[in-house]
Formats: sequence, structure tokens, C-alpha cells
Amino acid sequence: MGVQIDGRGRELIEAPNLGFVGSLLDDGTPAVNPAWVDLDGNALLLNSNTGRTWPRRLERNPRVSVTVANRENVVEYVEVRGHLVDTTTDGANEHIRQLSQKYTGSPEYPLQPGEQRVILRIEPDSVHHHEG
Repeated sequence: MGVQIDGRGRELIEAPNLGFVGSLLDDGTPAVNPAWVDLDGNALLLNSNTGRTWPRRLERNPRVSVTVANRENVVEYVEVRGHLVDTTTDGANEHIRQLSQKYTGSPEYPLQPGEQRVILRIEPDSVHHHEG
């Protein structure tokens, strides 16, 4: 089990603050993608369309950094460095609706015809809260 996400860092993740997912491209250069973020116990949960490239990058190289910035004070953030431990499509459509409720106030999420969602479970290896 990795380190614990607690205190203010947990509060930032539980609030509707946008996350930024850092992963590595095939040539080793970094890439960052915005994402809605959720917690399940101590694991970060991300949700994406299976057709997007950043989830495939994490499956190829599971090391990841997720930064969640306070939407009201962007110099305050929590950075979670960890690794992908699991992916599943089971419950992913329901999960994106829960995230939509958290971030937009509505459970409606415009799934495209044939779109398949995937939940990515990240175990934290280090957590750093920056107060700004």
C-alpha cells in the first residue's frame, strides 16, 4: 500500500477541482491532460474514453503524476505521484455520471454512441500539498 492521501490534500481532491494527469509519451517526453478526479479509499480514480491516448500511455508505463489545483486559489495544489494499479470498464459509465454530478452539478454526461468509458485506479507513492 502507498502513502496516505489525507488532510488538505484529500479536501482538494474531494472538491470539484480539476486534475492534471502527467504521463510519458513513447519518446519519454512528458504530456499533461486535464481530468476529473475521484477518490476510492486512498486510491485516485480517473475516468476516460478508451479511445484516448493518455490511458494507453499509463497502461504502457504506469508511472503517473496527478496535480489537483484549488480552483479558488490556483497556487494551492496537491500533487500525487503514483502508479496505475488497475483499469476496468465495469461501472465506468456510472462513474462518469458521478463525476459529472461532482463537477457540473448534473449527473448527465453526453456519452457518444459506441463510447466505452474506463476507470483508472492510481495508487499514491508520494503526496505533496503546496499551500501557495
